[in-house]
Amino acid sequence: MTTACEVASLPAGYAGLGPQQVLDALDAAGLRGDGRLLQLNSYENRVFQVMLEDGRAVVAKFYRPGRWSDAQILEEHAFALELAAAEVPVVPPLPLQAAAGAGSALQLQGAACTLATWTDTDGTPYRFAVAERRAGREPELDDPAILAQLGRFIGRLHAVGRQQVFEYRHHLAAADAHTAVQALIAADIVTPAEMPAWRVTAAAAADAVAAAFAAFESQGPLATLRLHGDCHIGNVLWRAGSAEGDPGRPHIVDLDDAMQGPAVQDLWMLVSGDAQTMARQLDVLLRGYEDFSDFDDRERALIEPLRTWRMLRHSAWLAARWSDPTFPIHFPWFGSASYWSQQTTLLREQLEVMAP
Repeated sequence: MTTACEVASLPAGYAGLGPQQVLDALDAAGLRGDGRLLQLNSYENRVFQVMLEDGRAVVAKFYRPGRWSDAQILEEHAFALELAAAEVPVVPPLPLQAAAGAGSALQLQGAACTLATWTDTDGTPYRFAVAERRAGREPELDDPAILAQLGRFIGRLHAVGRQQVFEYRHHLAAADAHTAVQALIAADIVTPAEMPAWRVTAAAAADAVAAAFAAFESQGPLATLRLHGDCHIGNVLWRAGSAEGDPGRPHIVDLDDAMQGPAVQDLWMLVSGDAQTMARQLDVLLRGYEDFSDFDDRERALIEPLRTWRMLRHSAWLAARWSDPTFPIHFPWFGSASYWSQQTTLLREQLEVMAP
């Protein structure tokens, strides 16, 4: 068993990861599949639902090589286990155990042995984790009762998140916006005709993000905590209640984007509409949230800067993944002249709403 946090030797993609490799990897970890598996939607990693011979269904996540270090993945796992121990509804990774005969092909890492590296017969290593299958649907955010319950859920998650600080996971920073702009310029992916307008607007938008964070901290420090990090409606699932009159409850199945950042990062993506509508929705969220966690109301001023931050980082993420053949299939519009023209327009709109 190793605890090394080194991924430099891992390959750049998933070319050799097929159904047989998935089944062999799980078999080495003592989870013998019955041959039925289904690839689930996931752009960043490769995720499979696997039916086991003992009748259980599990979800196996094979991590994108080179994206996270072992230390970052294990820190995510530890956070998920900490949340589960505090009875916050998450689906933590399962502890794994090498099957008889697995030999050196399987290495387990972490205090709870939740991260496995399986090496194929051709010498290709694949890192993976396994969790119970847990289904759900998108929550109905137009229902104030559900919105308040979501607030309580995030408040409970943040109460645990405040107890420690991430050492290895990403720490959200205003400078990330400038980094994204520079990465897009270096990738030479913006179409030539759209580049001048986009470049000026994107740089101004990144400057505005930095200015907003600086203005906030001029009035006092920005508190940060361990976050879900990408808490939009598609990443929070709602499970139906088990009895009549029980409205159900939210849960999360993945913390792949967990990071250190301000509390509002896990709240703003759950509100939408015009400024007044978003303010009302946020009020409802916070009524539930503050049952478990305090909220610095000054963070409301960071919502539009964080939206801009996310827009720039999303474009940079697509550019960085464009060599993965699944990305042109799922994002055929990315990189087109119309895409960059639209991005310029959207960033100009963000500059207006971020203006002091």
